[in-house]
Amino acid sequence: MSRQKQHITLTAALALLPLAVACGSEQAGSTTADASKPVTGVHWSVDSVTVDGKEHDAPADAHVTIDDSGKAQGNYGCNHFSAQASFDGDRVRFADATTTEMACEEKPMTFEENLARTLADGSLKTEVGGGRLTLTTDAGDTVRLTEEQSAPLYGTKWTVTSLGKGGPDGTAESLPKGAEGKAHLTFDKATGQVGGRLTCNKVTAEATVRDGSITLGPASTTRMMCEASLMATEKRLLRLFDGTVAYRLEHHSLTLTSENGETVTAVAGK
Repeated sequence: MSRQKQHITLTAALALLPLAVACGSEQAGSTTADASKPVTGVHWSVDSVTVDGKEHDAPADAHVTIDDSGKAQGNYGCNHFSAQASFDGDRVRFADATTTEMACEEKPMTFEENLARTLADGSLKTEVGGGRLTLTTDAGDTVRLTEEQSAPLYGTKWTVTSLGKGGPDGTAESLPKGAEGKAHLTFDKATGQVGGRLTCNKVTAEATVRDGSITLGPASTTRMMCEASLMATEKRLLRLFDGTVAYRLEHHSLTLTSENGETVTAVAGK
C-alpha cells in the first residue's frame, strides 16, 4: 500500500510548539494565565483548530500538560514537544521549544501545520471554564481543548498508532493505510493477560506488570493471512512478546519499548 511520509524539520517543529504549550498553560476555572492555578497537572486534550472559519478536528493523541515550574509538554497527534510558558494577564507565550521529527500520515501532518500557523502568531488570549480551554489569536483563529482524566493501563483498549525506534533521535512512523485503527491491546488485571489484535490476527499472552515494565509471555495468535503490509506490521508487533518491555503511560498515550529499542505507541479513545 502506498503511504505518504513527511519529516518535520526543526524550524517547522519550533513553529508547531507554541500550540500545545499554550493549551497546557491555561488555568482551569480562570481566564487568567497564571501557572499557580489549577491548569498545572491538568491534561488538556486538543479537540480542534479553526483557521479562517474552517474547523479541523485534532488527531487522537493531540494534548498538552504543564507542570508547576511552567514546563509544557505534549503531543500534536504525531510529534512530541516541550517548551517553557510565560504569562501576562489573560495571554500566554512560549519559548525554548523543542520537538521530535517523526514521520506521519498526511492528515496528522496537515493538522499540525494548521496548528502551527494558528499558534505562532504572538500571544494567545485564553478562556477557561467548565473543563474547557479556548486559545484565540488576534486574527480570531481558535484552538479548543478539553480537560480529560487519565486512562488506566488495565481495561483500556489501546489502539496502536505508530511504530519506531526509541531514544531522543528515534523516529516513528504511523501504520500503513488499511492498518490504521486495527491493531489494539487490552491488559486484564484479573487474568494477568493481554489480548487484542495485530492488525489481522487476534493475540493473547501472559502479562506481568511491575516497576515500569511488563513481562510478556509467548504470543498465541490466530492463523489468518492478510495483505502483505498488514502482515509486516504484525511481525513487528510480535517482537514485543516473549520478553520484557518498558512502558510509559502519559494520560491517554501508552508507549511500549522492547529490549532492542523498538517502540510501539498506542492511544486510548477520546
